Amino acid sequence: MILFEIVKSLRPYQWIKNLFIFAPLIFSLNIFDLSLVLKTAGAFAVFCVIAGATYIINDIKDIEEDRLHPLKSKRPLASGKLSVGQAVISVVLLVVLGLGAAFLLHFHFFLICLVYFLLQLAYSFRLKHIVILDVFIIAAGFFIRVIAGGLAIEVDISPWLLICTILLSLFLALSKRRHELIVLDKSAAQHRPILKEYNTTLLDQMIAVVTASTVIAYCLYTISTETITKFGTSKLIYTVPFVLYGIFRYLYLIHQKAEGGSPEILIIKDKPLLIDVFFWIITAIIIIYV
Repeated sequence: MILFEIVKSLRPYQWIKNLFIFAPLIFSLNIFDLSLVLKTAGAFAVFCVIAGATYIINDIKDIEEDRLHPLKSKRPLASGKLSVGQAVISVVLLVVLGLGAAFLLHFHFFLICLVYFLLQLAYSFRLKHIVILDVFIIAAGFFIRVIAGGLAIEVDISPWLLICTILLSLFLALSKRRHELIVLDKSAAQHRPILKEYNTTLLDQMIAVVTASTVIAYCLYTISTETITKFGTSKLIYTVPFVLYGIFRYLYLIHQKAEGGSPEILIIKDKPLLIDVFFWIITAIIIIYV
């Protein structure tokens, strides 16, 4: 039973975020290199362990605030199904296991994993209380995953890929903050003090900026000389409609359905969005490799 609660605290549903690690493998034209695929899969597993440890740390830190949240109060620590002592022991074991495996995989990958872990610690204890910077730290988690994927298999990462990742992750992070404001309403500041620094108008303006920037950056990426030379085709621009639909669908969900609190769940739960992401991936792979 305790093991089940520990695994639940690792938030397996959020492991979908770690799929960003596969981006360098796909866009470096190495998807059919079995050794690199296995290394990337190993990097994915390592990030699941390390990220899981940071989730438990955050739950320990926010245990009292989580008990006031309609959904987070059901988490193992907040509900009392897992004790703080058991959680601390789990964190120590997971960090040792995760960083040890990262070191064996690649030294530079180990360093980026260590940076990610320390950054998440800083976020849990201090940075999440600093307005705007808190959103950037959330977005940095996605950015670091892409870099980690490149370091694990020792390939160069396109600056365009990094720019698109930063903008998309900011879009998701700002949407998450907006969802928290809507769902928690008047108790928002009690659950997460930083929310008193935001309002929906401000967040909507920020979301508008990063939404437009994301679309423009992706369009420029598909037609850039670097991209055409690397992939030997200019047809990647045909994936733009999928990106546009995905962003518009996500905006519809956060504004009309008050969704967006958990992007990883939303992508799986919302069938139109899931189908769109699937077709974007398939279309991109066909254009790049075929």
